[in-house]
Amino acid sequence: MPYLFTSESVSEGHPDKVADQISDAILDEYLRQDPTAKVACETLVTTDFALVAGEIKSTAHVDAEPIIREVIRRIGYNKPEYLFNADTCEVMNRLHEQSADINQGVERAVAEDQGAGDQGMMFGYATKETDNYMPLALDLSHRLLRELSAIRKAGQEMTYLRPDAKSQVTIRYADDNTPEAIETIVVSTQHDEFDASEETMLAQIKEDIINILIPRVKAQLGPEVQQLFTTDIKHHINPTGKFVIGGPHGDSGLTGRKIIVDTYGGKGAHGGGAFSGKDSSKVDRSAAYAARHIAKNLVAAGVADQVLVQVAYAIGVAQPVGVFVTTYGTTKAVGSTGEKLTDGQIAEKVQHLFDLRPYAIVQRLGLQNPIFAESAAYGHMGREAGTKQVQDAQGNTRTVETFTWEKLDYVDKIKAEFGL
Repeated sequence: MPYLFTSESVSEGHPDKVADQISDAILDEYLRQDPTAKVACETLVTTDFALVAGEIKSTAHVDAEPIIREVIRRIGYNKPEYLFNADTCEVMNRLHEQSADINQGVERAVAEDQGAGDQGMMFGYATKETDNYMPLALDLSHRLLRELSAIRKAGQEMTYLRPDAKSQVTIRYADDNTPEAIETIVVSTQHDEFDASEETMLAQIKEDIINILIPRVKAQLGPEVQQLFTTDIKHHINPTGKFVIGGPHGDSGLTGRKIIVDTYGGKGAHGGGAFSGKDSSKVDRSAAYAARHIAKNLVAAGVADQVLVQVAYAIGVAQPVGVFVTTYGTTKAVGSTGEKLTDGQIAEKVQHLFDLRPYAIVQRLGLQNPIFAESAAYGHMGREAGTKQVQDAQGNTRTVETFTWEKLDYVDKIKAEFGL
């Protein structure tokens, strides 16, 4: 019997995402000046107020206030009527030095022996149902809001848009777990006051979402996904009605409250740790990226149609205490006698191929570079690997790789290991 699965996304102007972007922008500035900086930066935003707090160990000297204001301005909160304004909001900085007790568990005389910054378990997931190996419902939810933001910033159409928005997509799946159709699309967007009645206003927004936004997103997709956009889709556009009051004035925002939006939209699993504001010594972030890197390369290599990887650590210990893999019964790889490999056998091969000590992960994925602000909205996973120019504290410019955990650079090694 067909079943439904739903994922949501939130825009860069959502209060929790404002907080995430501030935390990662501050982290990036520390890493720009000092690649070995240890940073744990939390942000709170509310009506015309932003607070940063947390622990830092670094030789860098960072003035947080202009960074905070620039992030808010870039998102689009730059008008007094938003009651959260980059130029006028109060900013408070409560960053302080990292605990020596924590630091002694992380740093070692030999860099390769660096211990995990905390205990916990981290997950990575990949599926072949999209070109970027992400769950389809989440991928579409992110696309809707990225395009909505592009329309808002272009200022040519839907000129009433404000920064705060949410989306949600429900997919109907067949019994063989393949997508049959898009069942429901939900979009709630903050907007300016309208001169017209609320009924007329909502009708205009719904018409624009259906006739401007959704066709633009559909045009980005391949034919297999385009055919899922049937005339039977249920659209819920601003279903609560008027949405003028939003952003940090409508709801306070905190770093790390959108961990499912940041990862796989409820598919796979999540260990509970947030990403933004944390340097790569925190395995909450670095090991989650490593697990995604492994899962994506396994699926791309043809080991299985979908893969979940779990890695677990003890604080201060370099080697993971456990590595777990499940392929949900979709394994394609076989052993020397022709039988399908078990998930346990796949996990053994993963540990042979990938060094999962924190130091090795950081080096393999280039996680001491200031590359995290780009990840703080519209998902950390499923993004396109690329490059950017970075100027260090001495004024030297260099090129660094972004979203390195999305690279398919282990496919050939995996194929060789698995005999594919």
